[in-house]
Amino acid sequence: MEASKLTQRQDARLAGLIYLILVLTGIFSLMYVPSQIVSNADPATTVVNIKNSEMLFKLGMMANVVCFSCFLILPLVLYRLLSPVNKTHAVLMVALSVVSVPISLVNLLNKWSVLTLLGDSPYLSALDTSQLQAQVMLHLDYYNNGTQLASIFWGLWLFPFGYLVYKSGFLPKFFGVFLMLGCFGYVIEAVGSFFYAGYYDLAIASIISIPSSIGEIGICLWLLIVGTTLRKKTLTIG
Repeated sequence: MEASKLTQRQDARLAGLIYLILVLTGIFSLMYVPSQIVSNADPATTVVNIKNSEMLFKLGMMANVVCFSCFLILPLVLYRLLSPVNKTHAVLMVALSVVSVPISLVNLLNKWSVLTLLGDSPYLSALDTSQLQAQVMLHLDYYNNGTQLASIFWGLWLFPFGYLVYKSGFLPKFFGVFLMLGCFGYVIEAVGSFFYAGYYDLAIASIISIPSSIGEIGICLWLLIVGTTLRKKTLTIG
């Protein structure tokens, strides 16, 4: 195998590994942990759950840090792999993904504030039980708002990424199509839930994320297991 093709496959598998870590830590921190702890309709239960499962709550926060760190590194590895296809789109891919990282990390301070509120500092005695519960839920809502903002960029970066996959000639085109469709899914969900409180009760809410799931998980596993096709097609520049 030519050295350039070997490097290409190594970059692809490295990207797949980082993507897998991102996906797993994202599922754990953004889906599993909240499902075990947070009850939006019952602040008292949420506070009790956080106190009783403080380690799980903290593990979720650390998983957040790993996830967001991977989201900083992944596009840089993908840039090495895909910039020969179209450098402009590769730069756009990196920019749209990286901009979400500081938003996500700063947003994580809201979860840290929850731990502070449930700590044993003497000044917290000024808050009665209902006030404490309200403050905890407020910071969790702040966190959800920040995640909603970051998710716009989690979607936007998928369009140039999907375009590069589609045009590459060494990755399956259908993953590129699903990634580009996934971009619109993320954006529609973020904007729709912002303007309409009952968005998640709509039928579209249950299917809008399917293309991104297929595209992201599919390309992640393909990169990790297959890498790139052995016979590289001629690249289309521009």
